[in-house]
Order: sequence, then C-alpha cells, then structure tokens
Amino acid sequence: MTKEQKNEVIEVLKDKFSQYNNFYITNTESLTVAQVGKLRRVCFNKQVELKVAKNTLIRKALESLDAEKYSEVYDNLHGVTALLFSESPKEPALILSSWRQSTRSAEEPQEQAGPYRRDHRSPAISCQECYQRA
Repeated sequence: MTKEQKNEVIEVLKDKFSQYNNFYITNTESLTVAQVGKLRRVCFNKQVELKVAKNTLIRKALESLDAEKYSEVYDNLHGVTALLFSESPKEPALILSSWRQSTRSAEEPQEQAGPYRRDHRSPAISCQECYQRA
C-alpha cells in the first residue's frame, strides 16, 4: 500500500468517524472469508456500515480527530479489525450478539466483539457499549 493510498484510507475513516454518531470495533480474525461476507450482508440489510482497515490507519484517523478522547481504544486495536458504523447504537450490538449466538450454535469459529463507548461521564470504557458522539 502506497503512502497516498494510506492517506486516502485515513481520510475515509476520519469522515466515517465524524459522520456517524456510533461505531463498534470488533475483531474478525477467526472468521472465514465466507463468514465475513455473510456478516457484511447482515450489516448492509440493517443499515450498518462495516469497514475493515489496518489498525495503524484506524489509530491515525482517531488520533487526528482527538488523540486524548480515544486513547483507551488504541490498546484494543489488534488482529483483524472491523469497524461497524451506525446511527443507531443498538443495531450493531444486536447484530454482533446474534452473530455470536449463531456461530456458537453452529460450532463454527467465533468472532470476538469489542465495542467501546466514548462517554466522558463514565470512568472507564465498557466493552458492552459502543462509542457515541457527545
């Protein structure tokens, strides 16, 4: 990937982080290509946008917006990271929860979800919530 391509990805991510009120971060490392495709279709049908990007580029995009606000997120960027963007904080959570249940019942590899909330009123980031613009 050239430097220009990386800069383009960073700009697209910055736009997405600014455009959407909510986003989830999830690790899809254990999913097959077919499973990721299925997850993308589920997200698309629920008006949730799924983007896969390199962790370093995600970090640079977040740092350029507000490095301090997202500082606790950086340690959680590892593996194959997918971002779920939505206007609704509930929809991505329902998708990930349903996805985990269906993969467990089918005894397939499970994806690991790690949503985070950017709410300065709470003392710590909770892995049960998503980020919301204040």
